[in-house]
Parts: sequence; structure tokens; C-alpha cells
Amino acid sequence: MQNNMSRNIVVTGTSRGIGLELVKQLAAAGHKVLALTRNAGKLAEWEMKYEGLRVLEADITSENGLQLVHELVARDWKKVDVLIHNAGMLIHKPFFRTSLEDMENVYRVNVFSVAQLTRKLLSHLHRGSHVVAISSMGGIQGSMKFAGLSAYSSSKGALITLMELLAEEYKESGVSFNTLALGAVQTEMLEEAFPGYQAPVTAEDMARYIAEFALNGNRVYNGKVLPVSKSTP
Repeated sequence: MQNNMSRNIVVTGTSRGIGLELVKQLAAAGHKVLALTRNAGKLAEWEMKYEGLRVLEADITSENGLQLVHELVARDWKKVDVLIHNAGMLIHKPFFRTSLEDMENVYRVNVFSVAQLTRKLLSHLHRGSHVVAISSMGGIQGSMKFAGLSAYSSSKGALITLMELLAEEYKESGVSFNTLALGAVQTEMLEEAFPGYQAPVTAEDMARYIAEFALNGNRVYNGKVLPVSKSTP
């Protein structure tokens, strides 16, 4: 990963999996990284290792958590060059057992928090800023779908459309909005939902791809959804 200049990068969902790998790789490359998480856990040791890494425990599904993020950025950074919406929630249940509360919880993390955090940070985004949402192949219209993922896959479809709309609404500002629709990646979340399934891509490798795209993809893309998958799912 080349670092021609240090960027101010906000990443959500960083306690494990792809998010944790993103934080480590971006901080190691010399960028200033704000890692948002509900549980600092493993991140504490990495915060000590990298001068540019700041870990903030904040629930971005709540107004209080969003305000904490906004206040830190406004006080210490002033601007955000890259915002990576990586936080995600997956519930694997038959549709008839998927309650309204289940649906609301998934959408709160996968869609509503993306909209709310983006809104909170809009005044700190600038011409050249890049907002990247991490969606799923399951959210793409016409892709193969899997039983038990009604809440997750439909929320990821909503996320894709949200990002397309933001790209259109803010195209004159010079801020780019793109979505990466991931296939199966070997993470703790995947293992919890599908025990025993072995994905063809590691979290480390996928994080490397996402980091490079977040830093440079807005040079050629805006308002796009790019499939990033070696297999189905």
C-alpha cells in the first residue's frame, strides 16, 4: 500500500475481522486512523504501537455515540479524507423466525448508522474525500440469495442504494461515495453464522484490497457498486 501523503481515515466496526485488519494496515502505512468500535478489546495494543491510531469506543447506532465521533473529529482533525463504513450485523434465521426486532437491529447497524454517521461528518468531508460502504454480494439485485439472510441481505441492498443516492446528491461537492459488495471472507462473523464454512479469502487480504480502493478508487469511481468476490456466496 503506497502512502504518498498521510490521510485522515475513519473506520467503523474495527474490533475484529476486516475492520481490525484495515486499522492495522492503514496505521502501519502512516495514516491517521480513527477506529470506531463498541469494544476496544484487541485494538488497545495496536493504539500503543501506532502514533497515528486513535481508538474510540462509541456506539454509532446511538446519538450519544455519533456525537462523540463528531466532537473528536471537529476538535482534533477538522477534516476527514476517507470514511469506511465497515460495521455490520448478520442474523442467520429462517424468515418466519426473524422478528421485527431482528430486522430493526440489523438495519440500525447496516443502514441507519451509515446514514447518521455520514450526516454527522458531512461538514468535515471535502472535495476529494471518499466514502466507502462495505456491502455484500447478497445485496446485489439478481445475485444468488441464501435462505436465512432476509434481514442481512435486504439491508445490504438498501445500503447500496443509499450510497448511489448520496453520490448523486453530493456530486457537485467533489465527495465520492462508492460501495464494495464482498463475497465470502473468512471472519469471525462468517464463522458464527455458517459454522465450518471455509471462505476463499482471508480478512487480511480483503482489508488490503479495501484499503487501496478507499485511498485511490475515487479517482475513477463515484456512485458505483463493485463486486469483490472469488466465489458465491
